[in-house]
Amino acid sequence: MAAGAGARPAPRWLKALGEPLSAAQLRRLEEHRYSAAGVSLFEPPLQLYWTWLLQWVPLWLAPNSITLLGLAVNLLTTLVLISYCPTVTEEAPYWTYFLCALGLFIYQSLDAIDGKQARRTNSCSPLGELFDHGCDSLSTVFMAVGASIAVRLGTHPDWLFFCSFIGMFMFYCAHWQTYVSGVLRFGKVDVTEIQVALMIVFVLSTFGGATMWDYTIPILEIKLKIFPVLGVVGGAIFSCSNYFHVILHGGVGKNGSTIAGTSVLSPGLHIGIIIILAIMIYKKSATNVFEKHPCLYTLMFGCVFAKVAQKLVVISSFDMMMYFSALCLQISRHLHLNIFKTSCHQAPEQVRVLPSKNHQNNMD
Repeated sequence: MAAGAGARPAPRWLKALGEPLSAAQLRRLEEHRYSAAGVSLFEPPLQLYWTWLLQWVPLWLAPNSITLLGLAVNLLTTLVLISYCPTVTEEAPYWTYFLCALGLFIYQSLDAIDGKQARRTNSCSPLGELFDHGCDSLSTVFMAVGASIAVRLGTHPDWLFFCSFIGMFMFYCAHWQTYVSGVLRFGKVDVTEIQVALMIVFVLSTFGGATMWDYTIPILEIKLKIFPVLGVVGGAIFSCSNYFHVILHGGVGKNGSTIAGTSVLSPGLHIGIIIILAIMIYKKSATNVFEKHPCLYTLMFGCVFAKVAQKLVVISSFDMMMYFSALCLQISRHLHLNIFKTSCHQAPEQVRVLPSKNHQNNMD
């Protein structure tokens, strides 16, 4: 049955969740084509590994199942580390850092092949893109928390706050510029390189312990942990300058507006409110809630961020899990798709890659 040939009636339990998308948004969804541009430094050699890995994936395994499995592994390994270091000042057992490195590697590998599996099984769809980005938004939060624990950033609350929230902001900006230009652009140093750097941090903490980052370098009189922080600051400045160049000058709508015809600055309101609230509570809290519970604080705001990011992905301005569940179910019902199953029927091609350029995250 062709996608969009007429939506089948919604079951009662789906109606209870509600339908987040309007009829107009569903029509735009049918016309959606995923576009990506740019190749990062590590992508070409890693493509060889990802292509080899895909050969071991059975055809019956749905791309969204691969995405969800990667997310689950990354979250579980990070939660183990969080359980040992709730205030980001403790030192966890060495094996927990290695477990996080392994979990991040598995997540990266599965995230890279889900789109390949989608094309391999002719199951590319906007639902797959939404599902992939939804999992990525959550993983971004957990990666930031895990890396902060690995270098014991809890001893410097301001650094910890910055490194915890800058990843969310950069992820949002990446999709903000997509909302403006219609193309998801990747630089030479992008998500793949960041993930590799975090794996290296985890491995170093495995062998040297988290306290190794407290070592003070002679003469310079600075702690070793300042170098990862400087790397984050430099990367954020570089990436955000590219993002905002596109946001301010790359609008493809009428009079330089977004693809939805709205102001290019309108998405900034949502992420701005989240970050301002986070800063105000951090600085004004009489109980020092962030210093005492930094992991819970970041994860709570991370869930809010993930919901806002998903609204941006589906081009629009409950509870996060209810919203995301209802969204996926409504799209799958409208396009006659199975979320966690592949079908023998060929789905219409949904991926458009710009000439000579692609990216690892070719969504299903």
